[in-house]
Amino acid sequence: MRAQPFRFFENVPVLRTQPLSHSQLRVVFGGPALAGFASGGRDQSLSLFLPHPGQSRPVVPVDAGADWFAEWRAVDPAVRAVMRAYTAREHRPETHELDIDFVSHADGGPAARWAARARPGDRVTILGPSDGDNRSVSFRPPDDAGCVLIAADETALPAAESILESLPAGTVAKVWIEVPHKADRRELNTMADAEITWLVHGDRERGRILAAIEDAALPHGRPYAWIAGESGVVRALRRHLVNERRIPKGDVTFRGYWRLGASEDEFRDELNRAAGK
Repeated sequence: MRAQPFRFFENVPVLRTQPLSHSQLRVVFGGPALAGFASGGRDQSLSLFLPHPGQSRPVVPVDAGADWFAEWRAVDPAVRAVMRAYTAREHRPETHELDIDFVSHADGGPAARWAARARPGDRVTILGPSDGDNRSVSFRPPDDAGCVLIAADETALPAAESILESLPAGTVAKVWIEVPHKADRRELNTMADAEITWLVHGDRERGRILAAIEDAALPHGRPYAWIAGESGVVRALRRHLVNERRIPKGDVTFRGYWRLGASEDEFRDELNRAAGK
């Protein structure tokens, strides 16, 4: 059984920021505080703890023991760190650098606002893996998969990019990426034989990815699907793949990263209740 060896990496500084597209901003963290971080790549997730405006560093539990979540929840929400789940977009252990990509938009939540004003030297805390083989890496196709299907919106784009970079040459992949603006489309690096379809939803057409996949011809061979993004769209895609395309449930990995109509905190609370926290 895969372990879940996570620990807190405290006082990790921002090294630099880099705009990626109209809606994507990269923040590069690094330094000795990241020693021992061991990303498993692909869609490796972590918990990022951010300070409130006026705080020099985030207020977090003292360790990553069994009660850390309860300890964090017990602190006044106006004081405790803002906690959000993100993808470790790229980890360079030789230089202790970690890239995390943020969706930047005017009405974004506290994490998007923090990223927009982040400057070198700003400090965060990361609850991340100290062993690369951990259960927060979800993309695990079976050895006999004949093709890979990837569906993602802008919030799941960093994970989809990392997955594509991990695919070996010769892998057949069919990919759908839905983003808010035409300017969000960009070259994605992969050695796989990948057909990538970009969909632009604008302000009113979110969910175009579902119709695109319903109309698509899938490659031959046993498919493995990884789908992530808005939870309602993800559930609908999973139903289509399982019920209409007859893909076994075990070959469809799905992750709701957010829910339309819910704030980031409300959606996280829903997930925590579902997990019994």
